[in-house]
Amino acid sequence: MTAPEVLKAAEVLHEAVRTNSPCPPVRSLLAEGDIRSAYAVQRTNVERGVAAGRRIVGRKVGLTSPAVQTQVGVDQPDFGTLFADMTVPDGGRVAAGRLLQPKVEAEVALVLGAELQHRDCTVVDVLRATDFALPALEIVDSRIADWDITIVDTVADNASSGLFVLGSTPVPLTGLDLRGVRMTMTRGGEPVSEGTGADCLGSPLNAAAWLASTLAAMGDPLRAGDVVLTGALGPMAVAAPGDRFEARISQLGRVTVEFAKQTKGDRP
Repeated sequence: MTAPEVLKAAEVLHEAVRTNSPCPPVRSLLAEGDIRSAYAVQRTNVERGVAAGRRIVGRKVGLTSPAVQTQVGVDQPDFGTLFADMTVPDGGRVAAGRLLQPKVEAEVALVLGAELQHRDCTVVDVLRATDFALPALEIVDSRIADWDITIVDTVADNASSGLFVLGSTPVPLTGLDLRGVRMTMTRGGEPVSEGTGADCLGSPLNAAAWLASTLAAMGDPLRAGDVVLTGALGPMAVAAPGDRFEARISQLGRVTVEFAKQTKGDRP
């Protein structure tokens, strides 16, 4: 039976999504630092989504970059679930009002060709299971007002997931140095974030191995066909209506997204 405080926190976050209105932090509803219960909150709303017909297409690792950890005030990674309805095509546009308080970060995405079922998953396991890599933009969002979050809040809130954009050209891992890739992200042509593969837990492959091990230990392993967003390579940047973001990641290519301008009648 799910604990009452978990159900309450899940309902608060679900209502924030339903009404498109930020909510207070949910950490006050759970024991201080109770990450286990925070994941139970996340799982409750993921199961609610699946029951409503949403399709899981992968997972994301969050809080992998020291710069992002500093921005958010946490000291460890987390993970969330990706649904098919969270995808935005490369070069696509995010409708005004679709998200509450979006920020954008650039990452390496991996697409798996095999399940990763070991609790002690290694980088070699990840390499052998991965079909290809893509440049990606994750558009994070928080249902918590003013991004007033601790790790308990962000974990409960599906790791502050919003939307994601994948580049258009798959790149096989053979000969690819993911630790050494360099990223530059621009907003309106002006640089707003820079980083390297090494800024993501030492390598995006390390982040994927951490995620695979963590999920396997929970009995819900990464599966063939899953998209894995391995985590930010640099700081997040706030997105506003009318903004256009482009990330260029060496060896992988580029990926872009636009945010539609707000018009009268759009939800704030």
